[in-house]
Amino acid sequence: MKFLLYIKKPCGQDCQEGNRPVGSGCIQVFLIIDIGFMVIRKYLALLILIILNTNLLFGQQGDHSVSQLKITTLSTMLVNLKGVGEWGYSALIDVDGKKILFDTGAKPETVLQNAREMDIDLSDVEDVLLSHNHWDHIGGLLTLRQELKKQNPNALKRIHVGEGIFSKRVNSENTILAIREELEADDVEFYIYENQQELFPGVWITGPINRIHNERNWSGNGKIETASGLVEDTIPEDQSLVINTKNGLVLISGCGHAGLINTLDHIVANSEEEKVFAIIGGFHLFNASEEHLNWTASKLRDFGVSKIIGAHCTGINSLYTLRGLLELDRSDAVFGSVGDVFDLANGIKAGPIAR
Repeated sequence: MKFLLYIKKPCGQDCQEGNRPVGSGCIQVFLIIDIGFMVIRKYLALLILIILNTNLLFGQQGDHSVSQLKITTLSTMLVNLKGVGEWGYSALIDVDGKKILFDTGAKPETVLQNAREMDIDLSDVEDVLLSHNHWDHIGGLLTLRQELKKQNPNALKRIHVGEGIFSKRVNSENTILAIREELEADDVEFYIYENQQELFPGVWITGPINRIHNERNWSGNGKIETASGLVEDTIPEDQSLVINTKNGLVLISGCGHAGLINTLDHIVANSEEEKVFAIIGGFHLFNASEEHLNWTASKLRDFGVSKIIGAHCTGINSLYTLRGLLELDRSDAVFGSVGDVFDLANGIKAGPIAR
């Protein structure tokens, strides 16, 4: 009689109890009992995860901090000497030898073209995190998968999304819903998150954000079709990525429709680390009032934020207003541009247009 505990993580790694630590990113558990030629295979996910890792149930981050982190902007409005700009967002995250593509830009070819011009190989990226359903974050996904799988069949094979991303929208196309069937037919796997979960050691997907503050970072015009009728589309699936470092937490956000401060409150509440070192990406502050920017700056100061790359929908004036209110140096708070790099060891390396 042979008992084998087999755990499949959303990152695609396989773990066996006794061979390596079982992380809280584990989502599927199989118990295989081999008796002669008979194999009994049952899902015991809930029970075994309760026993092995109660942190998963509460979404609590551990104290593991990454040692290497590099974030490169691949899509946003401004562009440096290489690549093209667009209304969209995408960034490549290289963390402790793992790579994650965060969003995929707006137009089908932008991220692919920009990566090639910057000599960045995306074919070894197997995990994609989509912050939400909007076209300017989903547009490059299908093209990237079709091109990159020519070099690596597993390229962009695992897509991590928040609960609600596939909801049917009214008066606007849900881009990811429209291409879901085609991607799944191409062996792409979707992982849907209702709560915070660890993807790699020290790297956490927030899942949908608790909205404590009334930031309302959405248009108010959209509707979602539900069984009980139409409801306001608040972009409920909006999620971000948070990375635990020795300097504090690093947040990567697509648009921040859930609200930047709501997002930071959410990740700190679910972490043993209280300091937020850096915030990177889109924060949907381009229409923010002076009053709201003052409030936001006050909160960011409380979190200890000292590095900002505000790209995409952050707004140029809003970024500069926050920089002034936080009294940050121009090298520590920049408006994002294609080719910008945040490096854990060296801070922000902005191109000439954003310095």
